[in-house]
Amino acid sequence: FLLACPGFLPAAGPPLTEKHGGTLVLSTVSDPKSFNDIVAKETSSSLVTSLIFEGLTKTNAFTLQVEPFLARDWTVSEDGLTWTFYLREDVLWNDGYPFTADDVVFTFNDLIYNDTVPSSSRDIFTIDDQPFDVLKIDDYTVQFRLPVKFAPFLRAMGQPILPKHRLLQAVRDGKFNFTWGIDTPPEDIVGTGPFKLAQYRPGERIVLQRNERYWQRSAEGDALPYLDRIIFLIVQNQDVEILKFFDGEIDYCVISRGNDYPLLKPLEAEKDFTIYEAGPNFGTNFLVFNQNQGMNPETGAPFVDPVKLSWFRNPDFRRAVAHAIDKARMIDILKNQLGYPQDGALSPSAGFFYNTEVTRYDYNLDRARELLSKNGFIDRDADGVLEDASGNPVQFNLFTNSNNAERVQIAAIIRHDLQSLGMKVNFLALEFNSLVSKLNATYDWDAIILGLTGGVEPHFGKNVWDSSGQLHMWYPGQETPATEWEERIDEIFAAGVQELDEYKRKILYDEWQEIVSEELPFIYTILGSNIFAVRNKFGNLKPSSYAGAFHNIEEIYLLKEGRP
Repeated sequence: FLLACPGFLPAAGPPLTEKHGGTLVLSTVSDPKSFNDIVAKETSSSLVTSLIFEGLTKTNAFTLQVEPFLARDWTVSEDGLTWTFYLREDVLWNDGYPFTADDVVFTFNDLIYNDTVPSSSRDIFTIDDQPFDVLKIDDYTVQFRLPVKFAPFLRAMGQPILPKHRLLQAVRDGKFNFTWGIDTPPEDIVGTGPFKLAQYRPGERIVLQRNERYWQRSAEGDALPYLDRIIFLIVQNQDVEILKFFDGEIDYCVISRGNDYPLLKPLEAEKDFTIYEAGPNFGTNFLVFNQNQGMNPETGAPFVDPVKLSWFRNPDFRRAVAHAIDKARMIDILKNQLGYPQDGALSPSAGFFYNTEVTRYDYNLDRARELLSKNGFIDRDADGVLEDASGNPVQFNLFTNSNNAERVQIAAIIRHDLQSLGMKVNFLALEFNSLVSKLNATYDWDAIILGLTGGVEPHFGKNVWDSSGQLHMWYPGQETPATEWEERIDEIFAAGVQELDEYKRKILYDEWQEIVSEELPFIYTILGSNIFAVRNKFGNLKPSSYAGAFHNIEEIYLLKEGRP
């Protein structure tokens, strides 16, 4: 049982200043699924929970280095297996209870490592099927004992911490998975972050208000955050979002579609906003061919037609396709010239681990034809159709998800270019769940255009790059690596995760990116530009490519001229 407690009150903080007050109005096209950060991982939920909950560390929005947060410091043993965190002693939950080591131990041992809780974080914090030992040393000291060295450990410790005093009973009662749903009274949702939930009206709005017990202070000693509230208006789609930004109903919008930029840019002065271009996006769009050598256990037939499989497994075939992709045309048509060609597995915005020396494939149909011809792919009867060395016409199906207009357009451009080489490409846009079923269940596909979210830590993509990974799309779940280069990538990721010297890690991950650019399991297309518009009414705005416009939300304030 839990003892009832009236809570703790914070000591009197610094007085509010003229910077304090005001409202930031944002938008979202989806309602949150939950306010339980452990269970819900949709961006529609994390958009809100990221302002309510915090981790022991954070990633600097500009240097991309890991910095202390709820932990003020840490030490690591010589063997790299024991990490000791020293927690801040001035942090309160927004209901007044002190934040302590008990909350950290609870989050890991009772939630993340609880088999009855569907936490995706468990995969990150489990190595070789072994969890970490998480121990309380004293009220403000926590120790993590790892089974093996884990280089991304500090970055992973941005994991949000949840309050033991509020949630332990729900765990004991077997109700945690349904706790803090969207019907929860706002005052019951307790975090250490700069804001707390004040109101949720489904399909209409989410309102967050200032956490008056927040622990951070400005350089001048001011209580943070400065803003009184943040409102998320729930809109139907991006068109409505743009209209509301035009009308001044919201203060910020992402410009992800090329045709939105020329509409907004001329109105900056008139509508009193600024458009920021923060560099390449982290996410990717790519073409992937099915190289699965497995057999359907129900029919005994191969997942991929053996003739097509021989094409798709030929690296020169993939290189020829790469030379046939007109990235400049994609950037012009889809991005209004506000995009970047992508040549490797990481975005340039990834920073330290990004390799500038990967193999690049310029748009060169003559080079594509040369590679194809060298491997027996020629038009043998002058009918405009390419045949392989055995006389089989080169044709295959190409899929993407129908709800992504940009990928549909990318597919149309790729299809046109490949047909100019004599390949017959049958394109079909599918509902997303149907596409995913083909990708990871039936394996009934030839080629797919898809994308992945990116990041700054290569290891967090291990489920894609490891040959046994379920997101190793071109041939998932291999019992042993199908090729020498896949075996080498397995070795790189196994070594990289345990190498604590960052520069030695970079050498390893540089090699991984070079292998990927040579072997082309993914044939990359283009990166979008991270562009957003913000009203000229906020101080301390410091946009970054990694974290966007409001990563320092606690420091942002409403300028005097922006106040009603």
